[in-house]
Amino acid sequence: MNEGKTNLFVYGSLRDSRIFKSVCGLSFSKKPSKISRNTLFAEPALLPQYRRVSPDDVYFYAIAAPSSKIEGLVIYDIPAGVMTEIDRYEGKRYERETVRINTASGLIEAQAYLVSHDSMEKHFGDRFHVNLIHELWLRKRIEKFIKKRTRPGERTLDADLERRAERELLATTERDLVMSHYHSDAVSDYFLEHELDRPRPSIKHLREIPEAQPFIKNYLKLVVKQVLLSQLDEHIQSRYRFELERMRTSERYFKRSVSLLVALQMINANPETVAMIVNECLQTMPYQKNDLIDYVKYAVRAAKSMFEARVAHSNLERVRSNFHPGLTPLGIEVELSNLGAAAVEPQRSKQKAFDPVYDGFMYFYDFHLDVLSWKLGGYIDDHTGSTDQGRRRGFLELAPGRLNIEGELSRPATADPWLLSQLIHEITNFYEVQPHSLHISLQLRKNQLNNQQILPLSFVKCLLVLGGGPERRHTGRMWVSRMGYDEIKQYQLGEELVFARASKRRWYLGGDDIANKPPAQATTYVQQYKFIRLDRRANFEPLVMCLKGLQLAYNPGDYLTSEQLRENPKLQEQYEELKQWAVEPTEISPQTIGKFVKTVKEGLMIEGHRRPVHQLHYIDWALSAIDVQLRMFNKQISETS
Repeated sequence: MNEGKTNLFVYGSLRDSRIFKSVCGLSFSKKPSKISRNTLFAEPALLPQYRRVSPDDVYFYAIAAPSSKIEGLVIYDIPAGVMTEIDRYEGKRYERETVRINTASGLIEAQAYLVSHDSMEKHFGDRFHVNLIHELWLRKRIEKFIKKRTRPGERTLDADLERRAERELLATTERDLVMSHYHSDAVSDYFLEHELDRPRPSIKHLREIPEAQPFIKNYLKLVVKQVLLSQLDEHIQSRYRFELERMRTSERYFKRSVSLLVALQMINANPETVAMIVNECLQTMPYQKNDLIDYVKYAVRAAKSMFEARVAHSNLERVRSNFHPGLTPLGIEVELSNLGAAAVEPQRSKQKAFDPVYDGFMYFYDFHLDVLSWKLGGYIDDHTGSTDQGRRRGFLELAPGRLNIEGELSRPATADPWLLSQLIHEITNFYEVQPHSLHISLQLRKNQLNNQQILPLSFVKCLLVLGGGPERRHTGRMWVSRMGYDEIKQYQLGEELVFARASKRRWYLGGDDIANKPPAQATTYVQQYKFIRLDRRANFEPLVMCLKGLQLAYNPGDYLTSEQLRENPKLQEQYEELKQWAVEPTEISPQTIGKFVKTVKEGLMIEGHRRPVHQLHYIDWALSAIDVQLRMFNKQISETS
């Protein structure tokens, strides 16, 4: 930068050379050959750790956001007098500050017009936190349609409850409309009404099915409880939008993770109140005379009286005080079943297992529970790979951030290991169903793709000790239950160990401005660890930190596919050794523990561009917890040998 002249990063209207010239008298060009006394040189640039918002739908503003970036132009060597004219054009709402921007030739310093969160809050309230103004507009139109369809013009309390209940039963339709029109401005009234004008779901047909009779009340309890949760979440989202949006570090994350956690905490902390609401509902409303909408209405009304702003605010403050996100996006899948591994075939038939509460969730979709539980990503998984919504028995699977049943369209739940651990705990306690297994997903970085390694056997053993369900058998000896029960083995394409798998994800349905396809940044890849035993008493925070550190330092890939086993005799030997060790475990050597913990630490210390993101005392706590758990396992082995 020449003395007395300024490099300027622009990201709004000044990117148009005609507007820039009308403001200051100079033009700019991206072609060096056209540079002259009156034409400045400009090139594309990125401003990291900021995001662009437009709360008034007129002007663009840059506000701090750690995991975001803004695309714009850097205009070089602007004279001081010209900068004075640009200052006058930008006005008092902006502050011109020095920033470091990325260009094709590397990092450079430039000036940029920025705004603070406080300034935006002062001028726009919480509107500036909403990433897409048209999303609110679209939801408003959906609300208008529901008002027109259900008792139009009636303003009684019962009519309002019915409209709220209708919206609960149309929840996934509303979600899909918003997702499919992400980054678009227009949705025709015809299309909107065509999508929303669907028959009201009913459970009347179940009265004629004798096999369903013993389970109807149990499912209705689940319906009422699920609507209570959803409505509490809506109250929290509405009242604390400003606080929630500030805790969401990027629009790519699932926006309801924090509010759902607070709602789950409110319900789980009041089991007597919830039980009273559910029981009174079923006693006063027999299913022979009422339909699904009636139970949803009851729960909507109960949630309104149950919501306490003081408690919600206190829980939210606790979350905020513990909230320390990293840079690695995280996700979970929680599997629940009263039958354990016998929830799916062929184990169910072999063991002649029967679920007396939900019949293996056979009627989950009849009760529209896939819609009512969409915020937790609820669906039934029978491990066949099928995604149809017909009746079938299997696991109840919850995955906050899952936006379709197939799971390839999803958003990370959070980047904070503590928050993820809390979600696991509260979801597991919300459902009166036995916990079974847990999958933890970590988003891969671009430099990790096609560059993954196979985990060494010693590290696999350490991970199984930390999360694979080590427990005492009836003989008193230890074993790793997830392997011992054949829960993470498959035999479809030849035997394989479903320990970890990489897969592709998308985070929204819309296309870009140029072609009818998602932009490159909308597609991500995740490494999903599937070996973990779910336990209500466990704290999974150290394990999440462990997997993150291991992922960053070692970059492990799939383990073990049938192809890997066929092509690698050494892996075959290791796999046989692992199976024997899982049944009759031996101690992990101190050298292995030291190497494993050191590798995890190396990864955590480079998460933020070769430096740690989490505070060092937090990293030390996680490493200490991992080390203690491994040594406690050794102690248990020595006591039974």
